[in-house]
Amino acid sequence: MTLSLSRIQSLAPLDADDTLSGERSPPSRLSSRIQGNLVEHAPRAPIPISLPRPPSARTETVSTQPSNPARTDTPLSNARFTEQSQLTDVASGHVVLGPGSRGDGLRAVQTALLKMGFALHGGADGHFGSQTSRALRNFQTHASLTFPSVKPTGLLDTATLHALDALAPEPGMRGQALGIPPATYDGQPVRVIVALREHRTFLYDSEGRVVDIFPNASGTTSTPTRPGLKVVRTRLQQAAAEAAGERLWNDRSVFGARILDLSWADGRHSAEELHGTNAPALLGADVSHGCIRHSNEAIIALHDALLVGDRVAIVEHVNDSRLGAQAPVVARAPTLPRAAPSAPAPAG
Repeated sequence: MTLSLSRIQSLAPLDADDTLSGERSPPSRLSSRIQGNLVEHAPRAPIPISLPRPPSARTETVSTQPSNPARTDTPLSNARFTEQSQLTDVASGHVVLGPGSRGDGLRAVQTALLKMGFALHGGADGHFGSQTSRALRNFQTHASLTFPSVKPTGLLDTATLHALDALAPEPGMRGQALGIPPATYDGQPVRVIVALREHRTFLYDSEGRVVDIFPNASGTTSTPTRPGLKVVRTRLQQAAAEAAGERLWNDRSVFGARILDLSWADGRHSAEELHGTNAPALLGADVSHGCIRHSNEAIIALHDALLVGDRVAIVEHVNDSRLGAQAPVVARAPTLPRAAPSAPAPAG
């Protein structure tokens, strides 16, 4: 969704905290212990949530041969997957999971994708549908940068599972074991990196440590999100975001709960924003008018973490040379489990 700054400024005045202050006071959300690429959120208690358990029927498959041959002599090592017989068959190359597949192993894969920040509307239900295929394709786009045998098929084959085994966090943790981009762009520190092709947004603290990873939706082919270095120009709270939606689209919920208006780093208007959405089922896809959509929970976290003037790097892939070398990985740390937020039905 595009929205020029001049039109935003005509909608509502800035709140007192919407101006860049001389002293940065991180919000309570950033009061977290961070080790490497895995984060523990101290002040935020998890919300209990129960997900339906699928029947323990036989595994359904779409093929008996993997589409991307990979080493099958290496056993799975991530505790999320090691006890799942369904995934043992996938890892050995005997089974490929696709649309219609069901099982606890698939549920474990879905949970791992969610913990890594990939969009999966509806949560981990153990059923392979279009949302699972999209999440896998976005993961495969990311993983193929490190594992060339992984292809963006949207199926769970041997190569994809071994890549997920290597990259996914252990049970009880969020984040990613490898492949987190550093918080710099052309040598300048950034607070956010938006990776368009894998549809994820990385939030960093002021020291360059990853705080969280959120799914996003970006521009279509005809209205693409433009890569480059941008800055937060204006921060709009919910009332102003609703007013903007009502005025521009006759829909108070179209921008979700918050808007972060962006300009290019050199001061030019970009006509792009980070904002929420009233269609969470479309996260993970190219569907916007150029803006970067997030769940309402995610955009609130981004809004609360960022200040006017903070830099946002938008790249196609996390291996963009302007991001420099990948961030170092240190020992994994346990994190509090985080419940998936309830979401309204998508519009349209």
